[in-house]
Amino acid sequence: MRLRARVSAVLAAVLVVGTVGVAAQSAAAAPPAEKSAAVAPRTSVGQPSLSPTPYQGWNTYYGLGGDYTSAQVLNVADFLVSSGLAKKGYDIVWLDGGWQSATPRGTDGKLQGDPTRFPGGMGALAAAIHAKGLKAGIYTDAGPYIPGSCGLGSYGHYQTDADTFAAWGFDAVKVDFLCGITANLDPKTVYTEFATALRNNSSHRPIIFNLCNPVTSPDWGNYPESQQSTNSWSYAPQIAESWRTYTDAGFVGMMKYSDMLRNFDANARHPEAAGPGHWNDPDYLGPELGMTDEEFRTQMSLWSMSAAPLVIASDPRKLSAASLSSLTNSDVLAIDQDPLGKQAVRVGAAGVDETWVKPMADGSVAVALLNRGDSATEIQTTAGAVGVDAARITVKDAWTHTVTEARDIIRAEVPAHGAALLTVAKATGAPGTPRLLVSAPQVTAVNGSAVTPTSSLLTSGGTTLTVAVTLRNDGTTPVASPSVTLSVPDGWSAKPNGSQPLLVRPGGAEKVDFSVTVPGSATVGAHEVSASVGDVTSPALRVTIAPPPPSGTGFALSHQPWISATSGWMTPAVDQSVGGGNPIKVAGTVYPTGLGVASPSDITYYLGGACTKLTGVVGIDDVVNNVGPEGGTATFSVATDGTTKWDSGVVARGSGVPFTVDVTGAQVLVLHVGDAGDGGYNDRADWAAPTIDCT
Repeated sequence: MRLRARVSAVLAAVLVVGTVGVAAQSAAAAPPAEKSAAVAPRTSVGQPSLSPTPYQGWNTYYGLGGDYTSAQVLNVADFLVSSGLAKKGYDIVWLDGGWQSATPRGTDGKLQGDPTRFPGGMGALAAAIHAKGLKAGIYTDAGPYIPGSCGLGSYGHYQTDADTFAAWGFDAVKVDFLCGITANLDPKTVYTEFATALRNNSSHRPIIFNLCNPVTSPDWGNYPESQQSTNSWSYAPQIAESWRTYTDAGFVGMMKYSDMLRNFDANARHPEAAGPGHWNDPDYLGPELGMTDEEFRTQMSLWSMSAAPLVIASDPRKLSAASLSSLTNSDVLAIDQDPLGKQAVRVGAAGVDETWVKPMADGSVAVALLNRGDSATEIQTTAGAVGVDAARITVKDAWTHTVTEARDIIRAEVPAHGAALLTVAKATGAPGTPRLLVSAPQVTAVNGSAVTPTSSLLTSGGTTLTVAVTLRNDGTTPVASPSVTLSVPDGWSAKPNGSQPLLVRPGGAEKVDFSVTVPGSATVGAHEVSASVGDVTSPALRVTIAPPPPSGTGFALSHQPWISATSGWMTPAVDQSVGGGNPIKVAGTVYPTGLGVASPSDITYYLGGACTKLTGVVGIDDVVNNVGPEGGTATFSVATDGTTKWDSGVVARGSGVPFTVDVTGAQVLVLHVGDAGDGGYNDRADWAAPTIDCT
């Protein structure tokens, strides 16, 4: 069972970080009931390697939760085969927490599966998985079994459990640290003991070892570095095929783009630790668990650049064709599975736009141009900067499989939250197809009035937009008579302003303008406008049609449709605290209306100049007192049209801070919550009774 200390109140168990009960103290103080076979410490995981390239598979946790059955598992296994996922390498069917009986260990001292949900037993399930041509994985915890903190524990039984898993026929084991941290164990010590037991199982069965210590500070509380996931790289390569490098990237049924990026960044700290047979593990792949298709493609790109294990978190039976296509893209998988086994490193500065480079076994380099921002942008680097010494280069787009030629510039138009994934090599022979880039359309005027060019616009129906598209030729030969077309939503219209260019010279650029008419009946919400030349398509211009502004005096702002809303974990809640369905309650007072979020958070509303005053109360929701004493500080601020109008300073639990803000004439309102500099642990923040006066 995978838990984070700030887990939602609706989850079955809550880990109270830093609090060890009497049972846990006794378990931590007692020596293990048995010792693993004494062998000399290994200097490597072993040969032949069980994972010479990053392993792939599917895990039950995010998609099925902790109450799954053998029938469900085997049904997913069938789908892995029938969908072609298994053929693409996703061949480990991995049980996470939840397979065990309510009494995890039988009278014989061995772990036992739930007899109702796994009536044939765990060995029979593994055999059935093998019969489909797949491998089987299973789960335990390195700590002692402490009800309420973990579902089962192997501390004191390492050799017995290793022998049991092997006898059942499992090919991989994931070892968590939920009860390990509750019992205050040293992860290096106990994981080394478990690895020794696993390598010396009585069946002599090769078993992949995924070391899964998810403990991080401040996400879990205040722990020494030696106990955290961020320290696993220092010892895990000698004992495990993979090791988690940060806390979970999400919750059951949920994975967010911001958490995915956070895990990628943590995973990138020690690329030198990874290599053939032993891999940094940033956590699972989360298609359709909260990320858009574009954001998931970014995760696939970054995980492949990281030479990370690729384990599907979602229920694959429910995935769209787009998600399945992303998971099985051959060029993307080839980057992840490259036998050189190098992990990508960043070239240049960290920021909104970044360049990541991964050397490949054939002498080429994989390049990811990452756009963390909220608008499409052009990102570029050079062949020399990524380690290719050539006057001409070939550039293969891993997602579209197209191959073009450029001089020494490596450039891409990258969507918001997107990543261009390219393989770059020295060009030889006759010139190839020139690399033509089509920019994201940019709005340069609204109803004839010039605006700062933007690829993300908030407007209303009944407007006319002037939209510019730039063509850029990075190739070595000209592009003749490119024909630019604009794709707009149904009911909208687009027409060129003037003629199309006759030629785009090597190293040159040409611009094409369009008039786009947005009908008065345009649907409220986000719409996309993209440009294309042949099979080259631009990132999208995002046009958001705003809802009507609030109306009336004393209007509950929480009942107004927002333009956008984010929450540090879970999702923003209306008239409830975040993550549990509880009423908003601050400093003992219950408020019938409001917004519940976790830091960091931004909620954006369209006011259209119609409002004058915003009032309310901010604070940390009292529900955090049921979780633990750590964390629970935040900052609140109100901004209009990009200017901060009110700031709360640091707000701790137990106090409500009232506010009144003049919003006269404002078009856009943003409610912001920050983490007060100590991370988002326990930051369940409330905008209580936010009330706005409008005409």
